[in-house]
Amino acid sequence: MRATPRDRIVRALNDALDALARLDERRAQVIELRFFGGLTGEETTNLWKVSHLLTGRAISVADAVTFQPRFAHWEERHPLRDMSIEARLAVMNFLQFFVWGSWLISLGAYMIGSLGFSGSQVGSIYATMGLGSLVMPGLAGIVADRWANAERVYGICHLVGAGLLLWASAVEKFDSLYLIMLLNALVYMPTIALNNAVSYNVLTQRGLNIVQTFPPIRVWGTVGFIAAMWMVDLVGWSRTALQLYAGAGAALFLGAYAFTMPQCPPTRQHGARSVISTLGLDAVVLFRRQQMAVFFVFAMLLGAALQITNAFGGAFLDDFNGTYPGSFGVTHPNLLLSISQISETLFVLTIPFFLQRFGIKKIMLISIFAWVFRFGLFAGGNPGARLWMLVLSMIIYGMAFDFFNISGSLFVDRESDSTIRASAQGLFMIMTNGLGAFLGGMTSGWVVDHFTVNGVKEWTSIWLAFAGYALILGVIFPIVFRYRHDPEQATPGRA
Repeated sequence: MRATPRDRIVRALNDALDALARLDERRAQVIELRFFGGLTGEETTNLWKVSHLLTGRAISVADAVTFQPRFAHWEERHPLRDMSIEARLAVMNFLQFFVWGSWLISLGAYMIGSLGFSGSQVGSIYATMGLGSLVMPGLAGIVADRWANAERVYGICHLVGAGLLLWASAVEKFDSLYLIMLLNALVYMPTIALNNAVSYNVLTQRGLNIVQTFPPIRVWGTVGFIAAMWMVDLVGWSRTALQLYAGAGAALFLGAYAFTMPQCPPTRQHGARSVISTLGLDAVVLFRRQQMAVFFVFAMLLGAALQITNAFGGAFLDDFNGTYPGSFGVTHPNLLLSISQISETLFVLTIPFFLQRFGIKKIMLISIFAWVFRFGLFAGGNPGARLWMLVLSMIIYGMAFDFFNISGSLFVDRESDSTIRASAQGLFMIMTNGLGAFLGGMTSGWVVDHFTVNGVKEWTSIWLAFAGYALILGVIFPIVFRYRHDPEQATPGRA
């Protein structure tokens, strides 16, 4: 008679208990009482007069081994369980950024062309993402670290976001759409950090090297963003509310899919907790270490550079309509800008090599000077004879973005304790997409206005000012960020 998966699990459980009994008979008995007797942790502690710490550890083992029999039938019937964990995480990352890419690039054209919104109204709606990044990623990370499974928090956020995008598709007034998109930012922005936290947690559970394994998985996020952007453009949805339907559909599917991911439970902590821990400000303790404080400050400043590109890249190309009408850059600005995302998919694959060989300090420095060249090439380029400069700037963007965003996330994960992993990712998100986005939006807007004369923007001066900003960061960073890279230490385990 062929053994069922449940039979194999029970047999493996019995063998494991026998092996544990030979090493620690009391702990094996605790597990048997929990597993077969149904006793609670408190009842087991009182019966055997053992410490809460021993009982807690033993019960954690019992919970882990009893999870599989309860869901053995699910594993038999659902093909998702047959996929490799790398493939399943790749699907999750693809959908994560497909949701965003379906409307992020084209929503402005819809609001201006179809709804008649002003530029300031469009800008304020886009600024809701910065507000959402300031508040929610850290709170969602704390919830995932302390009270709820990270994959469940992640799934709930996307399900709520799907409903909000559907609601937004039916709204045409600015005040209502602003409120809805603000609420959507509050539930979507934390999912970027939670996506990383879930990925890192699952890969760690499988004993995989995160630095080596995660970048090829994360590249599917960029592929998803590009796929959504091109789909909306090619089917003619860029000026209609249908783009929001596309985002809502993807978010609904991803929200349900998240609940099929391996469990990422919060870390159980024993003993007294500090005031900071009680308040849920766990990841803020990273600022006590000078190198982490400096790292987060520069992550914020580089986040400002990213916001500059997002806010004014399209407007820059549109202003060439008078001098280069009918050119590719003017006719298809989004397709030209999408080269930046395509570049991301290439440079993200190089992160394992560069991060292990050179370390985070040199990687961040490369990113900073990539921003210098990004802005400098914009200053000298045009859609005509110097189109190559714009294309090269788009290609360099992949290095500028990936080498601080993806590498920085990996660095934060490595330097953080496992009990604050999700909170640390949320803090990184707050610094880059929250404070950084706010700083970049406010400062870059002032710079653009400063170099605007009689309604005409001096784009060469504007981009050179931004390049100068990045150059100053490149000079200061290696002086204040003191970090010694050890290639040998970066090889095994999570590092």
